[in-house]
Amino acid sequence: MDITITDIEKYLEEVKAAINAGCYRIEMNDNRKDNQDLFLDYIISEEKRKQILLSLEATDFSEIRHNTHRGYEHELLYVFGKNVNLLRRFLPGEEQVSLYIKFNKLESRYVIVISFHKQKYPIKYMFK
Repeated sequence: MDITITDIEKYLEEVKAAINAGCYRIEMNDNRKDNQDLFLDYIISEEKRKQILLSLEATDFSEIRHNTHRGYEHELLYVFGKNVNLLRRFLPGEEQVSLYIKFNKLESRYVIVISFHKQKYPIKYMFK
């Protein structure tokens, strides 16, 4: 799949419009333990979550993956990485954390943030 930085900028524009309209959610179900762990280890307000998502840039883009869940194979999931400072919950001060962020923008313009957690492996950025 050939993807340009302009394609990602346009995609992010649509994602940010949805986020600003409140049309998004970060998955926190039992299948998303890594997401849950991030919020257990760090104090991240709703406003901070939104700020992180809105700060994504095309240069933070890594790859597009096909959804592997049965019945959703047609969906494309966009992967980004972002270094952010987060306030530790149980230790003093902030820590710079490299986040792995994967989301799906539905045709209805609703954004589902599937992954929002610490990177487990280094991310390869397409435009850096």
